[in-house]
Amino acid sequence: MDFRVFSLGSNDGLAEKIAAKLGMPLGEVKCKTFSDGEQYVQFLENLRGKHVFLIQSTPPPAENWVRLFLAIDAARGASASEITAVVPYFGYARQDRKSRPREPISARVFAAIVETLGANRFLTMDLHNDAIGGYFRTAIVDNLLARRVFIPHLREFFKKALAEGKFVVVSPDVGGVVRAQSYAKRLMKEAELAIIHKERELPNKVTRMKLIGDVKDKIALIVDDMADTCGTLATAAKLLTENGAREVYACTTHGLLSGEAKATLDGSSIKKLFITDTISTDRSFSSKVEIVSVGEVFGEAIHRIEDGESLSALFETD
Repeated sequence: MDFRVFSLGSNDGLAEKIAAKLGMPLGEVKCKTFSDGEQYVQFLENLRGKHVFLIQSTPPPAENWVRLFLAIDAARGASASEITAVVPYFGYARQDRKSRPREPISARVFAAIVETLGANRFLTMDLHNDAIGGYFRTAIVDNLLARRVFIPHLREFFKKALAEGKFVVVSPDVGGVVRAQSYAKRLMKEAELAIIHKERELPNKVTRMKLIGDVKDKIALIVDDMADTCGTLATAAKLLTENGAREVYACTTHGLLSGEAKATLDGSSIKKLFITDTISTDRSFSSKVEIVSVGEVFGEAIHRIEDGESLSALFETD
């Protein structure tokens, strides 16, 4: 197998787990930030004729994207045969459509840059909107699903409640119903689902919520793609508790946890928040946070891509 895997610095912990799954060391690359904040990337080994996998999650700051762009250009200039951008978390994905006049579709902008620079494939996880894959015209997009690791973990954690039929999956908004449903039908024989209808006036600011469904005397699990400030999760948990939920948990793929997220989570009625390591876990978390690694899923995906095998098996959960 003539391929190399490189970590560009935004999530070295996950990159090391991916390399361990592949049974190979990470490639040698020099990444640094100049005193004025500009980024620099240099590969320290021969890339000619090799398939290069560049691991770089892209949460803020935007320098994480910049470093990926520079690395793609450097790999192409070094005659890599194929370049795959491995972006566990796709930053700017929430700006995926034009909802007001004179604003950008940011997700499309970054997709266009990645392709223009020469990436052949884009490997990511739980895109904010599946339609974002359509912004790539030539690169192959593989959108992995965190439920592959979450479902087995949740089955074990909530074994008692599931056996008693006292469990309900909650979608925090109408747009997340399909995701919540996919978890509910894999966790329960009869997929119990509740939906929260929310109205926003400003980004990250929910003004009103209404619950659709029955959560009384049940253990409720809110399923979403990301936890940012945790304001929505905390408000949703309060609404569920007021409607009789026995306990409230949350499960989100991407743990951004920005701003006052830690204090908000600590002060909420959420018992535990499950997240993955798509974004670096090398930071301080609330004691309520539990991390489930997706390193093996990405490692298996890279192995299958390099061997010319199908990735479809990674999208199903037993």
